Amino acid sequence: MTTSTYTEVENPLHKLTPEQLEAIGKEFDDLHDEVKADLGERDSTYIRSMIDLQRKLALLGRVMLLGAPVKPLWIAGTTSLSIAKILENMEIGHNVLHGQWDWMNDPVINSRSWDWDTASTAEAWRHSHNYVHHTYTNVLGKDKDLGYEIMRIDPHQKWHPVYLAQPFYNIVLMCLFEWGVATHDLDFDAIRAGEKGKDEVLQDLKGMGHKARAQIVKDYVAWPALSALATGGAELVKGYRNKPRTRLGRRRWKRNLQADVIEAAGRGYKSALKADLTANFVRNIWSYSIIFCGHFPDQTYVFTKDEYEQETKGGRYVRQLLGAANIDGGPLFHVMSGNLSYQVEHHLYPDMPSSRYGEIAPRVREICERYELPYNTGPFFKQVGSVHRTILRLAFPGGKVRPKPGPYKGDKVKNEGEREAVKAAA
Repeated sequence: MTTSTYTEVENPLHKLTPEQLEAIGKEFDDLHDEVKADLGERDSTYIRSMIDLQRKLALLGRVMLLGAPVKPLWIAGTTSLSIAKILENMEIGHNVLHGQWDWMNDPVINSRSWDWDTASTAEAWRHSHNYVHHTYTNVLGKDKDLGYEIMRIDPHQKWHPVYLAQPFYNIVLMCLFEWGVATHDLDFDAIRAGEKGKDEVLQDLKGMGHKARAQIVKDYVAWPALSALATGGAELVKGYRNKPRTRLGRRRWKRNLQADVIEAAGRGYKSALKADLTANFVRNIWSYSIIFCGHFPDQTYVFTKDEYEQETKGGRYVRQLLGAANIDGGPLFHVMSGNLSYQVEHHLYPDMPSSRYGEIAPRVREICERYELPYNTGPFFKQVGSVHRTILRLAFPGGKVRPKPGPYKGDKVKNEGEREAVKAAA
């Protein structure tokens, strides 16, 4: 059980001596190199099996939604499709695009050839997320993911009247998260500053348009149309079973059957359309929640440009550690979060296969305890609750920095999944 107490403390980075920072940098480098040298078949099997599972869940959901007007099939199909979309974005797409599996030299499962089912283009995402965000994590004025440029999530950010609306557009962002991120990737600050040329902007817009068209056609036209055909076809077969024998009866039957088939096809289309909309909303809300919990809860620190410009390798590791927060949970929860519930480990090692984060987490906690550093973590509802409270409070002027956790003094191994991962590594 975690025994860290929450108090207003000085940034722990400032308490470390240059010798300690150098030692921390070496320890984290050694841990990275140790895992890198151990990568092999169990890791490649993991990602390939995850991709196979995701595709089977997506296909299963689509097949069940051919009978979308039937409520049990709608619920089961929507659930299966929602899970497939979450896995595709979180555990597969995000992590593959980080280059976590490039060591496999697979022609498909690598950061340069992979594309994902979301509104952001892979190229724009790699720049705005992999480079900008992971390089300047929580540096005010440099990390464009800090509030996604549209929200005030730290008291050090200057207040503006537009922030009064942030509790409302926060809800819109949550429901349409993939589109908000894609728009964010355009980097309006760079456009206004003239750092991003017209041709580059047009190229980005063209890429977004292609992704938007592909998703709209797939989710809101093609698959609902197949459900309409299946539902209308089933009604047609049902009608032919009741075909009357008399000529007069057949005329009336034909008119009624045509109307019934059209009505059934319409129900099939609408039901499948609602299922696809629901699956995309579920994926967006879940992705938003996991990502915001990893960056904006009370425990995280922000840094100045001066601190960034003066930092050493060890200081970079400490900044990444202090600028992120984990979410407690079991193995299934971690997989469904894309292992971004291990946001601390992800920010320390964004290129490390996500399946290894649970394995190294106990050792990261041990380093934190030894150097009297916090290890930011908490239950899901506590983390997400603190994020929404911050967004609401900082919509108004003022605001104080929330109390931060003290040095970590909790359990090294937090759940059975980590225990099994450590055994597997040994």
